[in-house]
Amino acid sequence: MAEERKSYDAASQEMITAMSEGGIETCWDRDAKQKPHCKFGVQGICCRICFMGPCRITKKADRGVCGADANTIAARNFVRMIAGGAAAHSDHGRDVAHVFLETAKGNIPGYELKDKQKLMDVAGYLGVEVDGRSLQEVAIEIGEICMAEFGKPHGTLKFLQRAPEKRRKLWKELGVEPRAVDREIVEIMHRTHMGVDQEYHSLMVQGTRCAIGDGWGGSMIATELQDVLFGTPKPIRGVVNLGILKEDTVNIIVHGHEPALSEMIVVAAGDPEMLKLAGEKGAKGITLGGMCCTANEILMRHGIPTAGNFLQQELAIGTGAVEAMIVDVQCIMQGLTKTAECFHTRLVTTSPKGHIPGATHIEFNEEDPIESAKEIVRTAIEAFPNRDKGRVRIPKHKMDMIAGFTHESVMYTLGGSFRTGYRPLNDNIINGRIRGIAGVVGCCNAKTMHNEFHVKVCRELIKNDVLVLQTGCSAIAAAMDGLMRPEAAEEHAGPGLAEVCRAVGIPPVLHCGSCVDNSRLLIAASGVVAQGGLGEDISDLPLAGAAPEWMSEKAISIGHYFVASGVYTVFGIGLPTSGAPEFQDYLFTGLEGELGGMWDVAENAKEMAAKMIAHIDKKRAALGIDKARERVLYDMDMRRELEV
Repeated sequence: MAEERKSYDAASQEMITAMSEGGIETCWDRDAKQKPHCKFGVQGICCRICFMGPCRITKKADRGVCGADANTIAARNFVRMIAGGAAAHSDHGRDVAHVFLETAKGNIPGYELKDKQKLMDVAGYLGVEVDGRSLQEVAIEIGEICMAEFGKPHGTLKFLQRAPEKRRKLWKELGVEPRAVDREIVEIMHRTHMGVDQEYHSLMVQGTRCAIGDGWGGSMIATELQDVLFGTPKPIRGVVNLGILKEDTVNIIVHGHEPALSEMIVVAAGDPEMLKLAGEKGAKGITLGGMCCTANEILMRHGIPTAGNFLQQELAIGTGAVEAMIVDVQCIMQGLTKTAECFHTRLVTTSPKGHIPGATHIEFNEEDPIESAKEIVRTAIEAFPNRDKGRVRIPKHKMDMIAGFTHESVMYTLGGSFRTGYRPLNDNIINGRIRGIAGVVGCCNAKTMHNEFHVKVCRELIKNDVLVLQTGCSAIAAAMDGLMRPEAAEEHAGPGLAEVCRAVGIPPVLHCGSCVDNSRLLIAASGVVAQGGLGEDISDLPLAGAAPEWMSEKAISIGHYFVASGVYTVFGIGLPTSGAPEFQDYLFTGLEGELGGMWDVAENAKEMAAKMIAHIDKKRAALGIDKARERVLYDMDMRRELEV
């Protein structure tokens, strides 16, 4: 009997097979041992919040010991996932704000404020006075404001003003404006404690407030300040997949989420002292590769090649060619230690928040980042002589891509230096060349074939003239399939989208960053609204979101801040709400009447794309742009009427 295929990607499948034959355990082996998964957990109807239980809802027992029903239990579990995801993204944002502030004060050598224009842009929407002040004074005030956003006692988040006015008014009317990032997370934990909030509508009000605090607060702070610190990404060529590893160099994988670490590893890996040491150990240089969201960060700012996404982390070590995998926080599998023990690879943890039994812990010192990064890189170089060349198996598969599309770069690409804006995009949506926009984001999940859901959804959407924006591991999946090359427009896109891509020179699927950079998609949507002609709110746009292979709490928080922003959002795999039909119906239908966005699920790529396209068409009809418009060739008089 043929082996069951685990990955849509050829390089990954090659390594899965090789590791299986070598008796090296992977996440797919552990998934098989977990089956069948607990149906109560899958349905969201088990409760372990107090120790009178754990309780589960069945036909025999329709309430927990305290009397909580399925709707209450599922809602509490759901909003706790929002809190967990918001905490992860927002704590990332707090760390960035801290590094930003200390850099502005001149207390940290090695970092600098690279994008002065972005600094001024941030000052503008935060209301920071710039006239007559030095850049340092402006930056310090911005840093102090951002740090306060996490725990201030009064008011609401300042970053909310980046949303369309109509959306802000709706949030105010519904009472879901976030006050401070940490407060909303803490309030969820309080409300979901035994015996507090036991009504699913009320619980979801706080879930909405917390999710908005993530997307329009903690995550947005991380993205904006990272751009100022490390440079706002611009379109850049890159290469993706396990084939980026080399047989004759020291191979280092940087895996995780926080670029304060990875930016310094990039510097250290190119340092002459480190390159000399690598040569002394017999290597022909140092190859640095990214994994997961750290991959997106260093790819879009430096063109550093990407080794893979979440489910490829064990496979990278399985090549036998990785000297060190350097990790910080989020999405790091504990199983990496077992894989690393089979080879010479050093698994190096660097964050005080993330220790793993069996790993080497070298804490990254933000006060002396260059020397700290050199110590970590040196550990990798020292491991090179221990590599068993007879066990090296690097797949040959790799793919070219274009990465680094942001709010700023898209406006420049569309309008140039003197007429930046979303006007060409809006016009092409109105005239029907572009049917709509889709955000396809999120993780990978061993419950489904690796990358298949992501790739097939993207292919179906662009075939139907839907422009796709991507972040996180989903973006890496599409890149490995070749969808982030400009040529992909001719190969896979519908005629209207292909025409626009050809004219502008962009791929039909745009790489927009890491998972924390989903805030870029919110800003882009707000920019489209501000440009005019497509409604007054994000909920008016022919726009849909999806997370085909989600797995983490962060995905639930992201999903809900998109819903809370007015976006129809479809998840694959399922949601842990199916055991509470009343609560699930509220998520899938009731929320649209309140927030303009709603949740949905799809079992496969065809269904997901069909649902997204149907929603896009519904919004086009509401805007009165559902009928094809005649294409007009502008003459000189018409061109003179254009604004410059």
